[in-house]
Amino acid sequence: MKVVDAERAVFAIPDDAVIAVSGFNLLVAPEYLLLKLFERYKETGHPKRIFLEVNPIPTAPDRILDKIMEEIYRDEGQDFLSGILVTYPGWSPYLQRLIQENRIEGYTWSIGTASWFFREVSRGLPGVLTKVGIGTFLDPREDGGYLNDLAAERRRCRIDVVEIDGEEYLFYRAPKPNAAFIRGTTADEIGNITTEHEGAFTEILNLAQAAKAEPGKGIVIAQVKRIARFPSLHPQDVKVPGPLVDYVVVSPEEYHRQSANIEYDPAISGEVIPPLSLRSFPLSTQKVIARRILLEMIELAKKLGRPILVNLGIGIPDRVAGVAMDEGVSGWVFTTVESGPFGGIALGGPDFGASIGPFAIISQPDQFANYEGGIIDAASLGFMQVDEKGNVNPSLLPGRLPGPGGFPVISYGSPRMFFAGHFTAGKKELRVRNGRLEIVRDGDIRKFVRRAHKVVYNASLGLEKGQEVIYITERAVFRLTRRGLVLEEYAPGVDVERDIIANMEFEPMISPRLREMDERLFGEALMGLKDEL
Repeated sequence: MKVVDAERAVFAIPDDAVIAVSGFNLLVAPEYLLLKLFERYKETGHPKRIFLEVNPIPTAPDRILDKIMEEIYRDEGQDFLSGILVTYPGWSPYLQRLIQENRIEGYTWSIGTASWFFREVSRGLPGVLTKVGIGTFLDPREDGGYLNDLAAERRRCRIDVVEIDGEEYLFYRAPKPNAAFIRGTTADEIGNITTEHEGAFTEILNLAQAAKAEPGKGIVIAQVKRIARFPSLHPQDVKVPGPLVDYVVVSPEEYHRQSANIEYDPAISGEVIPPLSLRSFPLSTQKVIARRILLEMIELAKKLGRPILVNLGIGIPDRVAGVAMDEGVSGWVFTTVESGPFGGIALGGPDFGASIGPFAIISQPDQFANYEGGIIDAASLGFMQVDEKGNVNPSLLPGRLPGPGGFPVISYGSPRMFFAGHFTAGKKELRVRNGRLEIVRDGDIRKFVRRAHKVVYNASLGLEKGQEVIYITERAVFRLTRRGLVLEEYAPGVDVERDIIANMEFEPMISPRLREMDERLFGEALMGLKDEL
């Protein structure tokens, strides 16, 4: 029997194991397996010196992996974790501290690159060849994906520049996993795994394949909610075939949440498509920005004469789907989320990765093929800094280590990029009233800077590829050109010199056709986009 208790399953994990763990935040995160693995270490001292490969991270604030990181952070002599490859450490402050204080090796890639790494390793290849990351902080001529000195010294994960037919590529390599922790909903008696109650199935098949590939024939442990008789599962529902799974562990419900704030909702797993709910997003500066993104997308749909396929990143961009639903134009803008969903309303914060009412869910590597290959028509991602060349830093600042997430792949591959966010950061009071923007108190942190702290989107390479790039805020809209940023629009109620240029570390060019932003963005009423279409 493959169905065993958790203690027996994790006993199979040796010292110095390289463990690939599924989990897009808490989506398909095998929390119970991680808990039992750490409990065994505390009781016996084994397994020790493990290396984790997580993509992006199987936790949320105050959940199991985050609590494990807090415990080992407080244990100066910890010998449980030697290092980690993590694409978004942002949901675990103590993991960030462990990395920043050089106590474990810390490496980072983009989510899409890590997803493809597991697929390539399962084919017997040593790593991933891609153009993603050239000219950014991932480039080995810059930081090379090393998050601390210990990683740069030991180089267990590395990125190298290679040349093929005169063109540069980056080659990403990491240790092949010899164990995998994955999660599904149901397992049968031979270990077939289905995911009918999960919000995504990400890369669970690829993790199992990577662990099982030569050399080594590693161990695969699956966490599930329930057991079914063999062969009662429909073969087209099976995401991981039983021969790839060594052990199955049934988890208590408390360690098998659908997402951070949702125990189980059939609308998340696509079992129920909920009725449309209108006007769920009150008027605010965030809504102004989301509306302006949507205007750009609707203009694109009109230009192409068909519905468009887009990606919406975490933060303000993930509000666009709700605005599109309010406007009745969801059928013209098909949204996607990195973890695999198509359509629906993307959730934000630690629930990001899940969508309410998706019409399709595909694997994470296949989703990122849509991004890297430019199959999507456009993407909107947030920003923390934009510099005078148009380079973008979404999240990396001194003392902060949230990680790049899916940003490098999406911003590289999408043919059109709509970067979006508030114009300034810090404590501020902005009001949208009477069709105008009122700046009662502005943020004291400038986001349009002379030089970005880290480059995660390289604007010059984007221009070389022919990307169309726009930067959208609540008070100004800029366009990227070969001469730099051009200010094209400003909000009604805003003084261009006082409220925009004076709050930038560089002076943008001013379009000869400078105009006010569409007044509909700042009103309570719907914009009437359905009638336009």
